[in-house]
Order: sequence, then structure tokens, then C-alpha cells
Amino acid sequence: MKICLYGVPGTTAAKRPLKDPRLDAAHKLVEADKRAYALVDVAGDDGLADADAIVATTDSVLDLILQDLEFVETRLGNEPAEAEKAVLLRMQADLEASRCLSACAYSGADWAAVNASGLITRKSIVVAAAEELAQPDALLVRAVAAAGWISFLTVGGKENRAWLIRQGTTAWESGGAIHTDIQHGFIRAEIIGWADFIAAGGETQAKRAGKLRLEMKSYVMQDYDLVNFRFNKTS
Repeated sequence: MKICLYGVPGTTAAKRPLKDPRLDAAHKLVEADKRAYALVDVAGDDGLADADAIVATTDSVLDLILQDLEFVETRLGNEPAEAEKAVLLRMQADLEASRCLSACAYSGADWAAVNASGLITRKSIVVAAAEELAQPDALLVRAVAAAGWISFLTVGGKENRAWLIRQGTTAWESGGAIHTDIQHGFIRAEIIGWADFIAAGGETQAKRAGKLRLEMKSYVMQDYDLVNFRFNKTS
């Protein structure tokens, strides 16, 4: 996924580790050779168009709102059809009230009525105070969550690792995030929920407490599930 740090001077395009403190906690409880954070693409203002989420300061978010307001008013000036016009007028009112469109109640039908690809504040936006910019790791974690992404963990052995997936991803699809062989040969997923893992004090303790569950392909992954995939290895 890609996060745009809008209006943040000195931001350069790069892959950055998503330093979620939950992985740090897991690393203290499960022995592994190393800890591997999930990676996110971070860009400056030039990455605005294709970003999944935007981190903006309290000042720069107003610039994004004004850009969307100009877009909406231009569309209204082109005499749109009544269905589109009705939605655009609602958007105009929200934007004039300094509300990002992502924070407003628009349905799928509403977005379909307008060409929403040019609307910036439809994206997930995290507004950061100036002092928060000194804590970029926490901001990235917030932005990922706001955009509807979660992580799952694989632990032990060579590494304790977090893997990014979209919210709503199934166990079968999540296996493919590691390797296509896991998805193709999927048998089941052995799951320990994050809360159970922490409460038990580790993976082994959670298993002893009967907190390991066997889930099939259609299981919808939850944030920070610990997973061990069982699959048939292909030749």
C-alpha cells in the first residue's frame, strides 16, 4: 500500500517499515532470529494521486479540501445530469464546511453518480498536528488502519514477521501474501487471536490454553492474528 505525506517537507519516495509496537511485543514473547516489519510505500506530494491514504497537517488538509471544491464547482458548471448534480451539491456543502468527503456519508450509488477519481479527500485522510510529525512511525500505523488495511503475524524460527493485507481478506488469500504455493496448496490455517496470544503470554502458552483454532479457506482474517499455514507443497 502507498501513503502520501502531504505538505510534509523533505519527504522522499521510499519503502518504510511499519513499526507497529504489537510486533515488538510479539518479538519479546516468541524467540526468532530477527523481527521483520511490514513495508509500506511512502511518498511526498507527488504521490497524492495513487495513494491509498494521506497524512496531512491541519493546514495542508485545507488545501486538499479546496482542490476538491474547485473540482466539484467546475463539474457543476458543466450542467451535469440531475442525479450527478444532486450528489455534487451535497459534496459542495460538505467541502465548504471544511469536511473531507471520506468523513461524510456517501453511498456506493452516490460515488457511482459522479466521476470520483478526481476527488482527493475521498481517500482515507489522517490529520496530524505539527508535533505528531515528529512521530512518523505512529502516523504510518494510523494511516494504514484508516485505509482499511490490517496485518497478520507469522512467528518463530527465522523471523517474527508482520504481513499487510486488506481488511476482509480470507485465510486462503492471505496465504498468497506469503507465497503462491501456500495459496494453491492450502489445507487449513492454525490461528491464535492477538488478544489470546497476549493474555496467555506467548504462542506455546496460548496453545496449552486451548486458544489455537483451525480455520478453513473462507475464514476472514482479523488484525494481528498469529497464523501457521498448513499446505501441500508443490513439486
